[in-house]
Amino acid sequence: MNDAEELFTREISREQEYADRLYARLDELIAQVERNLDQIQASQHASTHQNRSERDSFMALYEDRLALLRSVARSVVFGRLDMDDAQRHYIGRIGLFTPDREQLLVDWRAPAAAAFYRATSTERLGVRLRRHLINRGREVIGLEDDVLDQSVLEDADHDVVLHGEGALLAAVSGKRTGRMGDIVATIQAEQDRIIRSENRGVLVVQGGPGTGKTAVALHRAAYLLYTHRRRLEHTGVLIMAPTPGFLRYIERVLPSLGESGVVMLTPGELFPGVETFIHDEDPVAAVKGDIAMAELLSRAVRQRQIVPEQDIHLRIDGTPLVLTKDMLRGARREARSSHKPHNAARTVFVRAALDRLVQAYEAALRAQGSTIVPEDRPELLSDLRHDPDIKRALNLAWLPYTPQGFLRILFSRRDRLRAAAPRSLAGQVDRLLRPKDAPWTIEDVPLLDEVAELLGEDSAPAEARARDDAERRRADVEYARKVIENIDTSGIIRAEDLADQVGQIRDGRSLAERASAERSWTYGHVVVDEAQEHSPMSWRALMRRAPTKSFTVVGDVAQTSSAGGTDSWAAALSPYIQDRLQVEHLTVNYRTPSRIMDRAVAMAQAHDLPVTEVSSVREGDRDVLIEQAGADELPARTADSVAAVHAERLGRIAVIAAEERIQDLAAALRAREELGRIGVGSSGVDDEIAVMTAQDAKGIEFDVVLVVEPADLIEAHGAGDLYVAMSRSTQHLGIVHARPLPAGIAG
Repeated sequence: MNDAEELFTREISREQEYADRLYARLDELIAQVERNLDQIQASQHASTHQNRSERDSFMALYEDRLALLRSVARSVVFGRLDMDDAQRHYIGRIGLFTPDREQLLVDWRAPAAAAFYRATSTERLGVRLRRHLINRGREVIGLEDDVLDQSVLEDADHDVVLHGEGALLAAVSGKRTGRMGDIVATIQAEQDRIIRSENRGVLVVQGGPGTGKTAVALHRAAYLLYTHRRRLEHTGVLIMAPTPGFLRYIERVLPSLGESGVVMLTPGELFPGVETFIHDEDPVAAVKGDIAMAELLSRAVRQRQIVPEQDIHLRIDGTPLVLTKDMLRGARREARSSHKPHNAARTVFVRAALDRLVQAYEAALRAQGSTIVPEDRPELLSDLRHDPDIKRALNLAWLPYTPQGFLRILFSRRDRLRAAAPRSLAGQVDRLLRPKDAPWTIEDVPLLDEVAELLGEDSAPAEARARDDAERRRADVEYARKVIENIDTSGIIRAEDLADQVGQIRDGRSLAERASAERSWTYGHVVVDEAQEHSPMSWRALMRRAPTKSFTVVGDVAQTSSAGGTDSWAAALSPYIQDRLQVEHLTVNYRTPSRIMDRAVAMAQAHDLPVTEVSSVREGDRDVLIEQAGADELPARTADSVAAVHAERLGRIAVIAAEERIQDLAAALRAREELGRIGVGSSGVDDEIAVMTAQDAKGIEFDVVLVVEPADLIEAHGAGDLYVAMSRSTQHLGIVHARPLPAGIAG
């Protein structure tokens, strides 16, 4: 064994000793929480409702803590900092302390850990040496040192290991697992600056393919939950992702970072009670996403506040009475001046109409010789309010609606659409026509949200509930303090946490369940991934979810494929946040080798896409493989290509094609028994081989990508889809085509 190998072995052993100490402490904490759980179950007999609430609340809090500790129990430490002041800090997924509060491990989100990601030889931030620990489970298997202060090399107290291919290259070169992993051990300086940004407005992360936009957004969510826990733990963080498959792809990242209190939705799930994964055709989607739809819907609602063409003749207990157009017009004017939404203003309208009508009723009774005194008015109003003809007349003038019911009727009526259309949409609204029972689409969801805003609900019950909830929480916190004094002395549980849990147990739903069920729920922070796909109407709905306008928006305008999407962040977001927009750029491609990325960029530039310049950290070992086949041979030739790369055991394979080819390609692949299970669509992220569209593949990475008939992708949704498809691979890109190749691909 030479000197370098001996040094490496000795340092591995030293780091393993410290790692063993960390895991021993972690195991102690796990055992302690397990004991607390057992004690709660054994000591509380739940004889009363209050006992059951206490027991269930403590158990839920301890179970959450246990889940966190177990989630990091196999890879808790990944770095070390040696500082100018001779201190040494180990960096990990959570913070760990001895029972005497001596710090053993610094949470990666803590300020003290920032230097691990940001220190350079020119700006050391007090760091002499940064060490990366490469782990397999609890075993330290590799080390790599970054020497920032050259005097370390002459320091007898430091043994420096310059060994291995580097933590970053090892991570990006490994095979895909079908799930996104966290990047907490390999966060780069430009990524860390964005993750820790204190921007309280809208932070846009613009970056080309493979630059880690999604990973940065998720780590930023974890950082904000750690740094601003008291502000965010009651409101939550919403993560908006493009597809269910994408959500499955990223679902393990936040738990691995010590966080699970987030709400994760796709655009088709944003409106409670509606769940859809269907897109409209591009011409329809373009109309529905147009900001002018807000005016159309507003006008459509106002046009349902109707003054009849003729006076309405009634008879109340034999007394003739006329509900005049002027009465209804005056009542409508009064209701609209309240500036309440339609359903809430209906109460104002009915009251105002009845006030006018009761005066006419009193006059008619007096004309018949009856004596009417002011004390009679409540009874007369009651007679009018319960008369079926009057109820029918007022309902026809101002019907209450649900958002779903209103939109279904509107989209089935050409006359109503045309009457409501602003000038900019006048020639396009016929595209919106469809049967009343047509399924909801993703593009309908922002419109349902807009209609819900216009219709509204009676706010009085909600306000009363809010007052009751605030009073109940104050009582819960005070009671929780007394309970903790008698039961818990470990310091793990705070009174506020227990009070929150009591309230949650009482409600019976988690924060995520409550938030996703309440349209008016407002989040402390919102993360929007693949944000370039959102239309102006979609942004209106998202902005309602965070009135403070605290957003992390990640995307790439060059990858826009939605008909209602954007090619300018300022144009999409400035109407909502004015000067609170900050755009950051990621410039390094960690996923796609330059041999592949250069070809994708050349294609994008040939089609005038606004490509963000990026540099790949790897050149790659394989050139893009282009194969031509006859039109009838495409499925078979694709199956041959998949079989060839599958035999090389390169890893996970995605076959990306236009929607109309998916089933034929899947059938051809399934005919090859040696290929095993073949996934289809975004859910194919769970399978080693999957056939999907470019939109299904957005945000996901694969070891191998085969693009079938690229000209189809451009025709379906534009060059952005082809750019997405060509930039998903970490190792090999193949292209199979029968039609002429789009410009820029052939090289």
